[in-house]
Amino acid sequence: MTARSRSSRSFTRMFAALGVAALATLGAGTTASAAEEAAVNYVALGDSYSAGVGAGDYGDSGSCKRSANAYPQLWANANSPASFEFAACLGAVTDDVLSGQLGALNADTSLVTISIGGNDAGFVDVMIDCTLSNDQGCVDRVAEAKAFATSELPGRLDNVYSQIKSKAPNADLVVLNYPRFYEIGGSCNGGLSDVKREAINSGADALSEVTSERASAAGAKFADVRTNFAGHGICSEDWWLRSVTVPVDESYHPNAAGQSGGYLPALTGVTG
Repeated sequence: MTARSRSSRSFTRMFAALGVAALATLGAGTTASAAEEAAVNYVALGDSYSAGVGAGDYGDSGSCKRSANAYPQLWANANSPASFEFAACLGAVTDDVLSGQLGALNADTSLVTISIGGNDAGFVDVMIDCTLSNDQGCVDRVAEAKAFATSELPGRLDNVYSQIKSKAPNADLVVLNYPRFYEIGGSCNGGLSDVKREAINSGADALSEVTSERASAAGAKFADVRTNFAGHGICSEDWWLRSVTVPVDESYHPNAAGQSGGYLPALTGVTG
């Protein structure tokens, strides 16, 4: 064997060894990268719609009434995140999120979901007034809520989304809205008139429009639940929302089917 042949074979073995080492290093890096991508740290913020009020099975969550049937818990069950913090609470307004829920966020948080704004806009008062007043009284009260939603609420939402981004700079923020409540011309006999039902639905739409706009401005993803709830409102043949019920704080909230069939698919659709 010539010296040149021996040298050629040596170089061949050297490059082969280097190639194996490089592939091993690349494979290790790919595995580490995949593991990092899979390590989702999820925090669920917001009000009663995110807490799952109305869906039952509240465990030891006390007055916040966080349900095992709520969409955040269902998403966590299906996706097995590395960590899951469930901070949403019954009755929360934007100030409650800022003062009591953001502590669950940090730089490792990779997914945040939230529904908020309905209580700021006076949803509970709207429903009470529409139940007790005549048609015009209901229409007027909804108009007040719409005026608040377009004038005051945007600034409050901007502040919440900004603070979330500040506390969790590496997280994807997903904002969910509220469904339309009634099936107009549906199967209900008695109760609120169609005039009142249409007014309430229009209020929900106005709130959704504002929420969508502010979420987009904040660079968040907007998960619209209204399409999923179509045909499943109050007075439909398959209700995914409670009407007036006992306990009263569960009135006008999604039931377990609304959480699993309405909210969960909306979240899954934007998280993959």
